[in-house]
Amino acid sequence: MRVLNVKVLEKYMDKNAQCQSSLQAWLAEARSAKWERPNDVKDRYPSASILSENRVIFNIKGNAYRLMCRVAYQSGIVVVKQIGTHAEYNNWKL
Repeated sequence: MRVLNVKVLEKYMDKNAQCQSSLQAWLAEARSAKWERPNDVKDRYPSASILSENRVIFNIKGNAYRLMCRVAYQSGIVVVKQIGTHAEYNNWKL
């Protein structure tokens, strides 16, 4: 997959070093993935939440962080939208 808006992750990792290795691992996996439908995501990330409008919430570092992306399955693009702690996620407007 082609991952766009990686700056959001980089900026977050700069301020939150404790999640850096987990986010880098997710990024490497996403870049090598070939997700053609939501079930492909769920096969690799069973705890991911599939939302409307092709949004996916990934649990990062044992669910300590949440990463929201929008996936364009047909074109092979993942757009990073938002990252935050589990507590911050509770305040997101989904």
